[in-house]
Amino acid sequence: MKPPAKRLCTLIGPLLMLLLSGLPLQPALGATALNVSIAVFDPGVPEDPALHRDLQVFPRIREVEAMLLPFVLRETLAATGEWGAVRVVPEPDAAAELLVTGAIGQSDGETLQVDIRAVDASGRLWLDRAFFGVPGDRTFYSQIAAELRQARAGLNEKALDDIVEISLLRYGNRLAPSAFGEYLREAADGAVEVRRLPATNDPMVGRIKRLRETEYVITDAVDTKFQELHREIASVHEVWREYRRKNIQYREGDARRAQATMGDAPRGSYEALRNLYDNYKFDRITAQEQDRLAVAFNNEVGPKVEAMEARVAELEGWVDEKYAEWNRILEELFEVETAFEE
Repeated sequence: MKPPAKRLCTLIGPLLMLLLSGLPLQPALGATALNVSIAVFDPGVPEDPALHRDLQVFPRIREVEAMLLPFVLRETLAATGEWGAVRVVPEPDAAAELLVTGAIGQSDGETLQVDIRAVDASGRLWLDRAFFGVPGDRTFYSQIAAELRQARAGLNEKALDDIVEISLLRYGNRLAPSAFGEYLREAADGAVEVRRLPATNDPMVGRIKRLRETEYVITDAVDTKFQELHREIASVHEVWREYRRKNIQYREGDARRAQATMGDAPRGSYEALRNLYDNYKFDRITAQEQDRLAVAFNNEVGPKVEAMEARVAELEGWVDEKYAEWNRILEELFEVETAFEE
């Protein structure tokens, strides 16, 4: 086995120089300005395709909405100026200072229902309930922002500081478990608490902070892609929502007309059969028009969504690749440094 000094020399490279450098870190945000990660929502599409028609669920459109709705929530939270960086991320991150996830329960022209859950890095549950609103109405997102603000107001400065500390330690444990594994304790219910803190001059902490800032640059690039997607297809999505509203009105009108034309015609008579056929015909026309517009919507936004997904996948692939590299380097550095201490 190589001596520690020689092994250290073999690790030197551009990334390692960054890890070992004394470059100043980004100044820490205030204790109350927690960073917020909003994961792309669960579109809430039933696995059984047979239910899509009955529940009026259009899978591809729901998938688009699952990306658009988190962005509007992000805008709402960022506009308050009460949080740190607010980002839309492709997947939930347990190490986030505050993680917000959601699942779409209903999204038609009249009602929007999203089940929102917010958990901080310590495993503390901030919010877990269904929110209802009108599609396109910003007060829906303001309600969520208000309840998050209320949950944060119930925490003192010590609790908020602990969240920031635990978030960094969980991130460090993901990349360098040998160095950070002993600092945290996780209970059976998912609550995470600090067992002990690393030394203030621990070089591994500085490296982890620099790596996290590097990852934030990539995360911000992903967030920018969601912003671009929102700008490009928001107007098309609004046309779809307006059609959905009209469609509901038409269906309600068809139901009223069907009820009104039932009359007293004897069952099996020509008049009764004619009314039944007319009602079926109008229902099919409405359904066919809805399908036609759903296809048109997908044709309009499909290329934009696919391009964004490809870019996000490319960025995520880069991060996954770097995670493996960072993990290897940090683990070897920890081994080298503990060998020197011995």
